[in-house]
Amino acid sequence: MVSMTGRLASAVAVLAIAVSACGGSAGSASPSAAAPSQAATAAAAATTAPSAASPAAAPVTITWWHITTGEPGKSDFQAIADAYTAAHPNVKIEITVLENEAFKTKLSTVDASSVPDLFQSWGGGTMAAQADAGLLQDITSAVASWKDTINPGALSIYQYKGVQYGIPWDMGMIGFWYNKDLFAKAGITAPPTTWDDYLADITKLKAANIVPLAIAGKDKWPSMHLWTYLVLRNGGGQALSQMIQSGNWNTDACTKAGAAVQALNALNPYQPGYKSATYNDEAAAVGNGKVAMELMGQWAPSVEKDQSANKTGLGDKLGWFAFPAVTGGAGAPTDGVGGGNGIAVGKNAPPEAIDFLKFFNNVENQTKLNKDNVGLSTTVGTESAIADANLQAVLAGRSQAKFMQLYLDQATSPAMGSAINDATVALFLGGSTPGTVCQAITTAAAGQ
Repeated sequence: MVSMTGRLASAVAVLAIAVSACGGSAGSASPSAAAPSQAATAAAAATTAPSAASPAAAPVTITWWHITTGEPGKSDFQAIADAYTAAHPNVKIEITVLENEAFKTKLSTVDASSVPDLFQSWGGGTMAAQADAGLLQDITSAVASWKDTINPGALSIYQYKGVQYGIPWDMGMIGFWYNKDLFAKAGITAPPTTWDDYLADITKLKAANIVPLAIAGKDKWPSMHLWTYLVLRNGGGQALSQMIQSGNWNTDACTKAGAAVQALNALNPYQPGYKSATYNDEAAAVGNGKVAMELMGQWAPSVEKDQSANKTGLGDKLGWFAFPAVTGGAGAPTDGVGGGNGIAVGKNAPPEAIDFLKFFNNVENQTKLNKDNVGLSTTVGTESAIADANLQAVLAGRSQAKFMQLYLDQATSPAMGSAINDATVALFLGGSTPGTVCQAITTAAAGQ
């Protein structure tokens, strides 16, 4: 379990994102300033190609678990690994690709002797718990020569007690992805800017026999993000940070968020079978044009495309808008919930694993991931590669955020993350009340 110190460390990481995001711009793929320092530019350029290994180097195997199951990301990751091993004949990279929930389950069974050398990480409280359990390697010194090639705000999420345990490669903000044609069919001429307008648009979509919103009831976390936004909009960033740090969720913002979910539930907006739906089911419903929208992160277009029947998704029919403001709420309408993806380093990873991590995050490789819409790179010098209009909208939303909350199930400990997911999804499934949700999370926090 993560102590209060761990939770505070996560909160500091969130604040680091907020500070960094303030200096961003709509054309930036990371929250850093658009013009990198000369040192950062030189360091980034130095990582463009993998260094050649000595022919006599001893054989090394690197194990890497990631969750990029969709295309072209899955193939891009494989190509990066192949390029590295081609330049380092002594190195073999064994890749295990896992769906999100399967990855979490598999990782929960490892100890220091069996943890992979490199694996998917969201930083925050979950990473802190892994560090406390002795599963991670201190890479602070190992990355010192090239850490300035990575956006510092994003980098800080992969630090715990001043120690670097992983490297981010993607950072964005959650928002609504919607089908423009279905909105037009329902007579909706522009995305809603307030929660009241959003509920009114739900009613319009229903009247046009269009399913408004897809959620993954089985996987829990997608609906948790919607609830988090309602807490943030009602209470504001400072209040939400205080709830995380103090463990007291019996607040006005929390109960108002629950009441807003109940108002949404009353409109019966979700797709058939949503209670047992996985995230891939949710993405497929939108990608196949069966549901008007989903609330999801910057990876949504690629997953919707991969999960669609024709493997093309919605194309230019897909749009994005920020989570609406709540009238009378204390939260700024520009505040965001977000995060991204990174790679943590296992306790016994060889030096070659960290060298590969440097290569993975170089400008050339990260530019490719940006161009393929696999993520929003944190590597300095890759910003101009973002061409997709929707991802530019995400970047614009992120650049306007004065406060950015890391996903709650990653900002807190694994146990707290599970408690938050369990408590909030019960509200969406109709089996709980606002007060019960707030008390359940408070009780879980008291047990940490």
